[in-house]
Order: sequence, then C-alpha cells, then structure tokens
Amino acid sequence: MLQIHQNVSLKNFNTFGIDANARYFVEIDHAGDLVELFMDPQWKTTGRLVLGGGSNLLLTRDFDGLVIRMNIRGIEHRINHNEVFVEAGAGEVWNEFVQYCVKWQFAGVENLSLIPGSVGASPIQNIGAYGVELKDVFDSCEAFEIATGTFKTFSKADCHFAYRESIFKQLPGQYIIVRVKFKLSLIPDINTRYGAIAQELTNRGITAPTIKDISDVVSHIRVSKLPDPSTIGNAGSFFKNPVISSEEFETVKTNFPEVVHYPAGDGLVKLAAGWLIEQCGWKGKIIGHTGTWKNQALVLVNHGGATGQEIFDLSAAIIDSVQAKFGVTLQREVNIL
Repeated sequence: MLQIHQNVSLKNFNTFGIDANARYFVEIDHAGDLVELFMDPQWKTTGRLVLGGGSNLLLTRDFDGLVIRMNIRGIEHRINHNEVFVEAGAGEVWNEFVQYCVKWQFAGVENLSLIPGSVGASPIQNIGAYGVELKDVFDSCEAFEIATGTFKTFSKADCHFAYRESIFKQLPGQYIIVRVKFKLSLIPDINTRYGAIAQELTNRGITAPTIKDISDVVSHIRVSKLPDPSTIGNAGSFFKNPVISSEEFETVKTNFPEVVHYPAGDGLVKLAAGWLIEQCGWKGKIIGHTGTWKNQALVLVNHGGATGQEIFDLSAAIIDSVQAKFGVTLQREVNIL
C-alpha cells in the first residue's frame, strides 16, 4: 500500500538545498506503484512534480500538489556481439550507472561521468558533456502515461532529442519515465576532442587512454570546476550554452575576437555560456546568500539560507547583462518551479 505523506520538506530532495514544502509526497519503488497511485482519480487532477535526484530544479515556492519521488532501482545488461544493451531503473544515480558501465568496459557514457541526477531524468534533459549527449547512447525508454494508466516504449526517434530538449520537456506532466535502455559498445570510440580532456591525459602521461582513463579525467575536471552539492547548494550548469547562427556569430566575433565557441552544425555556432558570464564580471561574485561559483561562472550557488527567488533573481540579472554586452540571450537549463 502506497504511503502518501503530507507537508514534507523538500530541502533534502533538491541539490540547491532550498527549503520548500510539498503538500503531498510519495516515493515510487516499482513501476506498478504508479498504476496503483493513479487508480485514485484525485492524483490525476492534482498538480504533480516528478523528482529524481533533484539536481536540475530550482524551487522558488512551496508546491501545493503531489511530489512523486522516483526510486526504481536495478541495472542489467545483455551483450550481442560487440553491442551491449544496458537497462537501468529511473531511480538509479546517474554516476553510479556510469561507473557500472566503466567497470564492465561498456563504452559510450564515460564522458558523462559525474553528472548529477538520476537515470530517469537523463532523457528528459538530453544531458550532455565533453562532446557526448544522452541521445548518442540512447536506445529506448519505458514511460508511464498518466492519462491512460499504461506503459509506453519510446524509441530514440520518438523522443525528438535536441540540445537539452526532448519530447518529455515538450509534453510536461504527461509521462513518467520508469526505465531507460542504452546501446553501448565493447569497442571504445575514445572522445578527447572537447574541453580539457586531451591536456589532462597529456599531464598524466597517458597516450592510449581507456574508457576508465576518460572517466577518471572527466571526473577530475568536473571536481576542479564544479562545487560539491553536499557542501554548497547548486544545480551544476544553470544556463544552456547558446546556439546562434553563423551570421550572429560573426557580429559577436567582430566585437569580441577571443569569444569561446564550437561548431554546432547546419550553419550554427555554440558559444560558451560560462565565458560570456565571466566576461560580464560575475565569476565568484556573492550577492546576499547566493552568487556564482569561484571556479565556474556558469554555476549559481546557495551559500546558505538562500531562497529560490533570490537565485532566480540572480539568474535574471546575469541574463540581462549578457544580453546587454553581447546581444546574446541565455536560456536557463535548470527547471524552475
């Protein structure tokens, strides 16, 4: 029998450490729990918030509805020649899933090491880092359709993946992901082209890196740049890297020749949001209880006691300053309640 709790603090369920309350709260340990939950028509009409690791969420108020915490665990794999299909429950911690794959030498997710959050949230955001996106290793996922009370399988094409986008973001509140299947390989395609990976490998004297080497290096780089949420509240990268047209880029480059950028295909260019923010003087700045991280301007932090509204207001000020200086509009990557 599912236990529906009332007036639950969400402070320990979001990595910003924002102290907001949920009117109702339930934990889902098995896919069948969702069927049981929504057999009660009350929950189909009540506002809902689905939580995994709470690492991509900013709470600016209490939630007057039902918070559904996904705890479905379990990882299993099947090998077919050089292909490996790995399936994981939505409640699995993302980095623990990555380390499982690295331990078994299943290649494909090593560049995504140490990203906070859960497996179930990974397709929603199409998470990505260091030249790899979730869509590159995604096979399918199983999701619960609230309206019908049935489970549906989504292929990669069904998910409409784009940069930090998916069908699940486009149709919020309609589906709850319960399991994700990944297509990995026993033959590594080592990717060292993005960020500081190649330089760190050189520093370590590694010329023929394994996927464990890549995972270790990516983890090292992330730790050096990003704060630990258990020490200081944050949600990792707060903004998306803006993607602009080649024409817009030429205008920016004319005024700022040193602008950090990457090709994004189809006549598009991706700018480094962290660099743009830093050029506006925000890196390491403290305002009240909040601010930006000293080593990475892309990360907003809760120095203790900050409200979600304070952090949101800081993000708005950053967006305005980047727009004024560069003519580029930043978009928040973090979901705002």
